[in-house]
Amino acid sequence: MSDEMDIAEPLRLARERIDGACRKVGRDPAEVEIVGVTKTHGPDVVRDAWEAGIRIFGENRVQEAAWKIPACVSGPEWHLIGHLQRNKVRHALELFSVIHSVDSLRLLDQIERVADESGHRPEILLEVNVSGEASKDGLAPEQVPEVVEYALGCRNVTLTGLMTMAPFAADAEQARPFFGRLRCLRDEWERAFGIGLPRLSMGMSNDYVVAVEEGATWVRLGTVLFGHRPKWRPQAEERWEP
Repeated sequence: MSDEMDIAEPLRLARERIDGACRKVGRDPAEVEIVGVTKTHGPDVVRDAWEAGIRIFGENRVQEAAWKIPACVSGPEWHLIGHLQRNKVRHALELFSVIHSVDSLRLLDQIERVADESGHRPEILLEVNVSGEASKDGLAPEQVPEVVEYALGCRNVTLTGLMTMAPFAADAEQARPFFGRLRCLRDEWERAFGIGLPRLSMGMSNDYVVAVEEGATWVRLGTVLFGHRPKWRPQAEERWEP
């Protein structure tokens, strides 16, 4: 049985909240896009979300995406939002048009070299660990200028923005300083390098409204849209090799 109506209503409510957040701070709601995070959900959920109006989907793991994406409806734009290991870059470029989670100069160099060999032209975001939490991936803010400079010399990747994850907190307001800090850093680096970094990927199901108020252009929504559904894991995934 289709779950489309189960997705359509949460999606409507999420867009309503995004519109309200944009009005509050004088932003155009058209600037904000939802990335539907479908990790552990199967192709049927992707199909219903596509039919409900989601156009961008995010996956955390190359291994899961390698089996899921070919089984899904055609049309969606697929983004990698989870940590990317360098030995999985070639497969990631075959699956995703945008990588949110470039978190080191070595990874960026690998993406550039593989993209040159394969003919892919990915859009990338630099993941910045604004909070400084040791448990989180991402570049420290002081490391970012060197990576930006390297990215500007790349021929095969296009740097369009930044991504971060705020520390989880029951009160979404506690995430505000981290989102605001990323926006300020973005503005600083735009001025320093004379470039545009229009994409800000920040905010998840528990804090996306605050993220929009602080400038997010991509919000990564999973649980708030899809809930806790039966997990999809094809047996073939266990045999996947990078």
